[in-house]
Amino acid sequence: MAIENLNSLHYTSQEKTIVANALATIEGSLAAKFKNLTPEERTKYGSVNEQNKLVINKVKDFRTNQPALSSPDIDWVEFQNDVDSREFVQSIIARLESLASSLKNNKILHDFDCYQAALTDYDFSKYKVGTKAAGFQVKVNELAQFFKKSGTAKTENPPEKEIQ
Repeated sequence: MAIENLNSLHYTSQEKTIVANALATIEGSLAAKFKNLTPEERTKYGSVNEQNKLVINKVKDFRTNQPALSSPDIDWVEFQNDVDSREFVQSIIARLESLASSLKNNKILHDFDCYQAALTDYDFSKYKVGTKAAGFQVKVNELAQFFKKSGTAKTENPPEKEIQ
C-alpha cells in the first residue's frame, strides 16, 4: 500500500487571510528601512563573521562598562542604535528562517500527497484506456509527456522530485 496523506491538516480560508494580512503588516512595517544592495555592494560590505561580531560585542562591553576608554570620534548613540537594530533584525531573521523551514517541510508533505494522488489518477486513466472508456486516451497522452521512457522497456519513470 502506498504512503498517502502524510499531511491531512489543511489551511482554512480564514487562516490564509490572517497569515496574508500579518505578512502584509510585517512587510509594510519594515519596507521603509530596507536597502537594496547591488551584488558588488553585497560583496564589498559582506557580512560580519563570527570573529568580527566578537569585536563588536567587546567594544560595546567596554563602551557600557568603561566609557572613558571609548574613542571620541565615534557617534556612540548611532553605534548603540546600530547594535540594537542588528540584534532586532537578527532575531527576526532567526524566527523567519525557522518559520520558513517549517513551511517548507509542510509543503514537502503536501507536494508528496498531491504527487501520489496524481500517479494514482494516471494509473486509473491508463486502466480506463484499456477498457476503451471514452475520453481517457487524450488524458493519458497529455500526462504521458511527463514520464520518460527508458531503454527498450516500456517502464515509465516518475519525474525527478523537486524540492523548493
